[in-house]
Amino acid sequence: MQGIVRNGVRIDDSFAEAFPMAATGVIVTAPTRKWANQAAQVATGYATSVIGCDCEAGVDCELSEDQTPDGRPGVRLLFFAFSAKGAEKALVNRVGQTILTCPGTALFSAFDGDLKIKIGDSMRQFGDKWQTSKAIDGRRFWRVPVMDGEFFVESQVGVLKKTVGGGNLLIMGADWESTMRATEAGVAAIHAVPDAIMPFPGGIVRSGSKVGSQYKGMSASTNDAYCPTLKGVTKTALEDDIGCTLEIVIDGLSDEAVRAAMRAGLKAIIDMGPETGAKRVGAGNYGGKLGPFHYHLKDLLP
Repeated sequence: MQGIVRNGVRIDDSFAEAFPMAATGVIVTAPTRKWANQAAQVATGYATSVIGCDCEAGVDCELSEDQTPDGRPGVRLLFFAFSAKGAEKALVNRVGQTILTCPGTALFSAFDGDLKIKIGDSMRQFGDKWQTSKAIDGRRFWRVPVMDGEFFVESQVGVLKKTVGGGNLLIMGADWESTMRATEAGVAAIHAVPDAIMPFPGGIVRSGSKVGSQYKGMSASTNDAYCPTLKGVTKTALEDDIGCTLEIVIDGLSDEAVRAAMRAGLKAIIDMGPETGAKRVGAGNYGGKLGPFHYHLKDLLP
């Protein structure tokens, strides 16, 4: 349902419905920016949705040498799962296969959290009893020997038990190019908001889903109401001037982080205007019956 217009962009009188999750975060450093970013890319890969992945993950921000514990280029990575146990399993596997293996990296906990999970304590066994421990300012680290020197990794990493997953914006435009232009502007604005990530490729998902399917055993299927090619054969939510829909999904360490991210994205999309960008912005929900976090677009307008 549409009810508001800002700078020519139609804003649905709707809300995004999000869910409670657990989250953990790490700071990964490397000798160069190239290798810090390479570690980030592989560590957060295949982590778009907990529907089919072990977690939802992304880069919160890049860190300069004066922002990291060891004075090297770094990245802050966030990982979201349905439970602290799920976050631990995902992070142990991902650190072991992507950070331990990546040349020159070291790993530190990004925050204290509500409880701790054993990351370095799990990695240490790779050292085959050649590993050594080190205490710095009350924090324990492991020095695991590897072929390029050593993997320096914090023994335990913090987990926050009350975080939010599933904030979202539906961006609708005349064609793929204009819709993508507006969506990318939204992604860039959201990326500048701390404590929030967008887990899908480049922060954008084209295959928005609805609950259920005509096929037995499928828990989710294409959101046909927002598919432009189905306007003539389904109960569409799209007007004649809409030819493309893209979605930004947001996970955040707090309710306010998701709210701030959605607000920033919405502002960037509205500022671009409908001539070169989006004609309409909406949000996905389940009628308010499943997720306790509701983000009404009218409350987030600039």
